Amino acid sequence: MEYTGIFDTHAHYDDERFDEDRDTVLGGLSEHGVSLVVDPACDLKSCEATLELSSKYKFIYSAVGVHPHSAESDGNEGYLDKVSEFAKNKKVVAIGEIGLDYHYDFSPREKQIEVFSQQLALANDLNLPVIIHDREAHADTLEFVQKYRPKGIIHCYSGSAEMAREFLKLGMYIGFTGSVTFKNANKLLLAAMEVPEDRILLETDCPYMAPVPYRGQRCDSTLIPATAERLAELRGTDAQTLIDRARENGMRVYGIEAEDL
Repeated sequence: MEYTGIFDTHAHYDDERFDEDRDTVLGGLSEHGVSLVVDPACDLKSCEATLELSSKYKFIYSAVGVHPHSAESDGNEGYLDKVSEFAKNKKVVAIGEIGLDYHYDFSPREKQIEVFSQQLALANDLNLPVIIHDREAHADTLEFVQKYRPKGIIHCYSGSAEMAREFLKLGMYIGFTGSVTFKNANKLLLAAMEVPEDRILLETDCPYMAPVPYRGQRCDSTLIPATAERLAELRGTDAQTLIDRARENGMRVYGIEAEDL
């Protein structure tokens, strides 16, 4: 089935896995019903890369920030000024991808927390939403969201239904990727049932998280229908309706106006 109006609210097209065919992939998205993409940075170098992409493609918007993996290498003196300067670009719609990752611990947890909290404060100062990465750090992530009360998104949600309810109480939106199609997704599917239709988002996190039956392949925005179909089945609706609502939600949280498209 062909779908229209797909908004991939989190995709990393600046990733090196797209270096050989990036323009071909991006140039073909509209043929598969993809009309909007947000490309979040992960470090200061990718802040520049995503801004280059969003300047080239009207349908791509950027987020700028330092990922927890890069907190140790990039979260040094002056980095907040650089992120703030990047955020002045008219195509920047969020501070992200920021957060905590206790699975890999590529940066010390103390440094992750420092950089996360600093960027939450910056986002509030700039009146921008945040895109939060939370992997095996649910309690600490919730604590900082409760403290700073940002607007924004818990991206690639992986927590429980109970935790989802807590984030929703704080006004956050919840993004789901191809992981909802995985065999071990039972807990995640219970969480997805908790998210109201005005707070759910669809995303790929490409080139990662390709949904079944494409798992193991390089992911891109054309694979969102597999995620939408699984969630729609779970929620008792149809995939196009879910795609439409998720697009509206994404435009709302990112502050993207229809006349800008």
